[in-house]
Amino acid sequence: MTTDEFRLPRSREANERLHALVPGGAHTYAKGDDQYPEGLAPVISHGRGAHVWDVDGNRYVEYGSGLRSVSLGHAHPRVTEAVRRELDRGSNFVRPSIIEVEAAERFLATVPTAEMVKFAKNGSDATTAAVRLARAATGRPRVALCADHPFFSVDDWFIGTTAMSAGIPEQVGELTVSFPYGDLAATEELLTRYEGEVACLILEPATHTEPPPGYLAGLRRLADRHGCVLVFDEMITGLRWSEAGAQGLYGVVPDLSTFGKALGNGFAVSALAGRRELMERGGLRHPGDRVFLLSTTHGAETHSLAAAMAVQATYTDEGITARLHSLGERLAAGVRDAAASTGVGDHIVVRGRASNLVFATLDEKGRPSQEYRTLFLRRLLAGGVLAPSFVVSSALGDADIEHTVEVVAQACQVYRKALDAGDPTPWLGGRPVKPVFRRLA
Repeated sequence: MTTDEFRLPRSREANERLHALVPGGAHTYAKGDDQYPEGLAPVISHGRGAHVWDVDGNRYVEYGSGLRSVSLGHAHPRVTEAVRRELDRGSNFVRPSIIEVEAAERFLATVPTAEMVKFAKNGSDATTAAVRLARAATGRPRVALCADHPFFSVDDWFIGTTAMSAGIPEQVGELTVSFPYGDLAATEELLTRYEGEVACLILEPATHTEPPPGYLAGLRRLADRHGCVLVFDEMITGLRWSEAGAQGLYGVVPDLSTFGKALGNGFAVSALAGRRELMERGGLRHPGDRVFLLSTTHGAETHSLAAAMAVQATYTDEGITARLHSLGERLAAGVRDAAASTGVGDHIVVRGRASNLVFATLDEKGRPSQEYRTLFLRRLLAGGVLAPSFVVSSALGDADIEHTVEVVAQACQVYRKALDAGDPTPWLGGRPVKPVFRRLA
């Protein structure tokens, strides 16, 4: 099917209904239809395994499922069965349920570098709780975040630093400073400049690039030397890097860490974990000032905790992390070969750890291009591949990888034509896709 023949009339109508009722037309900005070519933003009907179907009846091989949260595939039987067992037993009570201690025990057995854990429903609440705890423990106001990582929280301490800072007082944003990934000297200079003011260093321990040798251990030493809290945001790296996350793979223990996404395989659950001395400041067995750490009505919803336990058991029993790496390596090799064979290997670039692949679309001069990304996405969609990234799920099969590489090869041929013409506009079909963080709609 060509992109001229590929139409999504029901999805377009559903998108209009969404925009009329939901600001942005989606509940996550990264799912907005502005992230897809004009008129080609599928609205999903249902999914199973590595496939989803839109309301127009089209089937896609899906990547980056649920913003990286569905790493086992949709409706995974082991997870859905665990959830079903809880549904008839009640979902929320006036006191903690026994599944809360069971889920905590399971999590801490999976992530043995942590001593206590508290569950929530989303990553933003967990990372903001880590920041609040660090500020309380150190008595310091500033947060130092890694500038090379795109997202930490919807809360003011982070969003105030982005292009979408409307509604956030400047004074709040000024309390957040940044450091570059992989540069210990620059981080030490920052900590020295704000000596005694930085409560924590917060970063993704790894995402699109591997940490340079000794980098994470060096950050650990800097945090200790300057008396600040080291926080690993493991929303993406948790389970995908190892069952215990990046800290388990690289052997560097943060003071606090946050998990989510893959933890629930699409069910809403996140976690803040860390050293007992810090975590207990949000508890009832600490003599100092109490920290309002995490207190959520639905944080211990029973079926989400059941899902999390089933996910962790599946990863451990079935070697899921290794499978994700194997699938990703095959996909990356296929895409790179397809791009090289059509002469666009320097323009369609696959990056990241095999279990967390992204792609860059570069123009004639090697610069990142939203126009070329639009062209590429249009061709993928027309070929039945829904891929805002190339992040794999363990449900992918050999045929899925082969089909994806075939579609990529076809897209690369069009990409080459656009490069030769020096202008991708004839192949866009409308406005280009847009970055999430921008000042104006």
